[in-house]
Amino acid sequence: MQPQEFQMLRSPRSVRRLPLAPRGAFRASLPSFVALGALTTLLFAFVACGGGSTGAGGEAPEEGERRFLSLGTAPPGGAFFVVGGALSEVLGQYGPSGWQVTNEATKGSQENIRRLDAGEIDLALSNAAITYFAVRGEGEWEKAFEVSAVMTLAPNVALFLAPENGPVQTIADLRGRRVVVGPAGAGFEYFLQPMLEAHGVAYEDFTPLNATQAGAVDMLADGAAAAAFLGGAVPTASITQATSGQAIRFVPYGDEAKQNLIRDYPFFEAATIPAGTYRGQEEAYDGLNVGSMHLIVASGADEEFVYQVTKTLWEQREAVVERHPAGRAINERVAVRDTGTPFHPGAERFYREIGIWPDGEAGEVTPTEAGAAGGSESEPTADTGAAGAESPEGR
Repeated sequence: MQPQEFQMLRSPRSVRRLPLAPRGAFRASLPSFVALGALTTLLFAFVACGGGSTGAGGEAPEEGERRFLSLGTAPPGGAFFVVGGALSEVLGQYGPSGWQVTNEATKGSQENIRRLDAGEIDLALSNAAITYFAVRGEGEWEKAFEVSAVMTLAPNVALFLAPENGPVQTIADLRGRRVVVGPAGAGFEYFLQPMLEAHGVAYEDFTPLNATQAGAVDMLADGAAAAAFLGGAVPTASITQATSGQAIRFVPYGDEAKQNLIRDYPFFEAATIPAGTYRGQEEAYDGLNVGSMHLIVASGADEEFVYQVTKTLWEQREAVVERHPAGRAINERVAVRDTGTPFHPGAERFYREIGIWPDGEAGEVTPTEAGAAGGSESEPTADTGAAGAESPEGR
């Protein structure tokens, strides 16, 4: 499975050393010494400025100055890596002159958040549920991490699947069963735990199994698991595979539990999977977006830099779509959707300029216990801004 979890700009990894002068080279004329002094001054200025990059919160370079940027994504093969490649290409091609953007493979959301904090990357993709708890220092996070949202992207619509003739018909039926909950260390617990608790179920009530998306489908097929948590953008390849091999039940969310989740956690959002999306699915399924993919930066990142990132992606969203369907999420409803992580001032400034910033202070950080408002209770279809992801990207 993929909802695959501060310094703004890095200096180049190294500064090339100048070759040693040949013996006798310093028997030079006065103009040569003047030229050498000027070169030394320029080199000192280059190194002092970080070779053309700025530090966290530093001033943005002049137009046309070389900037080496990195965008943290996830392991190759996942939607984060592919979408990150599309964003990197568009920023490098259409952003301010001099930008060179690298799509950097990482372990996913959790590593990306930590590396933004350490100033090792400049931009990152993350699952909104994981970021939500990171900025509050809750769950397994040892502190509140200073990261901010730039743009909300594709939804991750996930659900429990079970064999049609099996014992699991409701989420409560997971008790005492073997259940696939995602890859080990993927961070799925950040959205699974509150979702299970809303239905009166805890991890301790069943036997959690770790497996990839493909592995989960195999375990359902051979009876090694009674249910599996699968999802991503719709249609999801693994669900298509699961439903093509056997009759599958889409385990329903409880109506009250779903409403409570949307009320208490802004990263949850109602999402409908249209009837006929999968083999044997005769009715629409009322599901949940368990945490959208979103673009984030360090909170201390330069405001003008973040403004230009936001402006470039918005104005060139068709170029993003040409590279990946995730570009469809760059629209008036999705891009500014509040998932509980504060937006960076540079992004907010651009959204206000074009008139799509929502009323209220989107993303205000409040403790989870207080119940953060902001989750939409409307039910968009699950393919709104579909990213082509094959699982709820975590890590």
